[in-house]
Amino acid sequence: MKKTIITSIFILAAIIVFAQEKPYNPTANAKADLIIAIAKAKSEGKHVLIQVGGNWCSWCIKFHKMATTDFKVDSIIKVDYVFILLNYSKENKNFDVLKTLQNPQRFGFPVFVILDGNGKLLHTQDSGLLELEKNYDPKKVATFLKQWNFKALDPKNYPDK
Repeated sequence: MKKTIITSIFILAAIIVFAQEKPYNPTANAKADLIIAIAKAKSEGKHVLIQVGGNWCSWCIKFHKMATTDFKVDSIIKVDYVFILLNYSKENKNFDVLKTLQNPQRFGFPVFVILDGNGKLLHTQDSGLLELEKNYDPKKVATFLKQWNFKALDPKNYPDK
């Protein structure tokens, strides 16, 4: 009985670790996810932040982990963006969606795309510019996210007078 419980705990832990290391879903419907994200962003006065990459990409995994565990970065994303992952892998390259986003894969992976609440492309970010040594720099990431949020681009915040 004790051996069964220990084995069950080990299997459950392995499943949890595996799931955490594989944030991208190759079978996800990227078009539908994008439509939902854009509608949500519009209704909440936010922008859409798309992280394009795949589970095969160590830098994609590093960014996702940092973005969901660094308190400041995670908070900025939750307050200012509707955040989605767009899979690019041998199982599903999502070329049709990437084409509508002006082929951001040209920057490598991961690459970040910001859309407004109408689905208009605002910015494509090369993730290499957010790195520091062998990881991402939370300060650079926070600055990037703040510079492209809804408030930063709202003309009302920049009066002519």
